[in-house]
Amino acid sequence: MPTDFDLYDYLLIGHGLAGALLARELRGRGHRVLVYDEPRPDAASRVAAGLMNPVAGKRFALTWRAHDTLPAAVAYYQALGEELGEEFFQASPILKVFGSAQEQAQMLARAAEGDPWQGFVANIATESIERPGLLAPHGGAWLRGGGHLRVEALLAALAHQGRAAGWLREETFNWEALVADGSGVAYAPGRLRAHHVVCCQGAAALACPHFSWLPLTPNQGAVLDVAVSGLDAAQVLNRGAYVVPGQESGQFRVGATYRWPPFAAEPGDDDQRELAGRLTALTPLSFEVVGERRGVRPAVRDRRPLLGRHPALPWLSLFGGFGSKGVSLAPRLAHQLADYLGHGGELWPDVTLARYYALYPAP
Repeated sequence: MPTDFDLYDYLLIGHGLAGALLARELRGRGHRVLVYDEPRPDAASRVAAGLMNPVAGKRFALTWRAHDTLPAAVAYYQALGEELGEEFFQASPILKVFGSAQEQAQMLARAAEGDPWQGFVANIATESIERPGLLAPHGGAWLRGGGHLRVEALLAALAHQGRAAGWLREETFNWEALVADGSGVAYAPGRLRAHHVVCCQGAAALACPHFSWLPLTPNQGAVLDVAVSGLDAAQVLNRGAYVVPGQESGQFRVGATYRWPPFAAEPGDDDQRELAGRLTALTPLSFEVVGERRGVRPAVRDRRPLLGRHPALPWLSLFGGFGSKGVSLAPRLAHQLADYLGHGGELWPDVTLARYYALYPAP
């Protein structure tokens, strides 16, 4: 082994939310970790409103593994905020507004089956909901146990910490320059060696030559930052789009669209018209669009994350495929992956990379 190389236990590629939380988990266990990250303006973590929603979709389905992930995520972000001296997570009710009498009837029919939401639905309103600036003539459902995370601010704080401590390098990582041998890998451009490498690049993992066989598809989403004077900011609103209160009074983030490749080269009017239309369905108040952002999510065929070791390269793992659920899932799964890598812990069967091993091309 060359003596002029720095030695690390883990080399992580990517410092979006997944990579940042995994790096923190591994460092907290005493491992020597180095993270490479090329800051990208279209990274999903830097665009997302950070919504944690326990009930989603037109079928009012309980979010996958809600009881395993949401309480853990809330506790994690609150503790992290105390550690860093800044509040990043806001626990707040979510008002899922019914768009029609039919939607209301569907929700009531599900409620008649018992409690399919296991306590995450606090109340169902069947009459018009009177809130400043709100259109909810058919009522809605009040959800608890969720909230929203200031993802970009959290990542900026962790990146500042990483630059100061020297465990974060904000530069492009070249997968082709990674050389494996019996004891791990060497990366000559950075003059380092590592026992294990974890790809945490989100949708950019498609550019990693070792994971191109996975059913990972980029999905583009747009959000609007809007100013709405007079709209009640006591809760998150949800009806076809979410409306999340911002840091400044009267500021909100509205999202998100879902676009499949090929993506438009430049922001167009379609996303803005679609999101403005959804906001208009929730409030009669006039609003001003003060910003538009677009990011690319990593979408998986079965809508579950991808965790675990490469089928042929024991020194390489993946931590990604979170889609729009990274805020709620990443804390719990970062802990799980760290157990798996360090002590042979078990991964949930519905997230393990092994479920797709059959797609790996034979040598």
